[in-house]
Amino acid sequence: MENKNIFGKNPGKEGPIELNDGNFKSFVSSPKLSVIDLWAAWCAPCRYISPVVDELSREYAEIANFGKVNVDENPVTSRALRIESIPTIMFFKNGKPVDVSIGVVPKEVLVQKIKNLA
Repeated sequence: MENKNIFGKNPGKEGPIELNDGNFKSFVSSPKLSVIDLWAAWCAPCRYISPVVDELSREYAEIANFGKVNVDENPVTSRALRIESIPTIMFFKNGKPVDVSIGVVPKEVLVQKIKNLA
């Protein structure tokens, strides 16, 4: 997997950043809200919500950073976050989880969380 610069050339404009066990902690340590999509290739609900997260990353790039973690390829991060169900969308500020959404939810639910937490 190609490892994008975690801060990107144009953060948010090209969609979420692909995160891994090596760059996850530094990415979520930002004081800016970080929205992380935890997913797997075999997960049909993950494929359903992925385009929603992509849209949100473009619409809310000014107020939040967006990343995606493939749980199968990044077991250290998955275990540390105690991911038991996917898709899981986690919200972080200053390296600390501040909210979570598990399963497929309407876009509006995620929008409200982003606006409330940013």
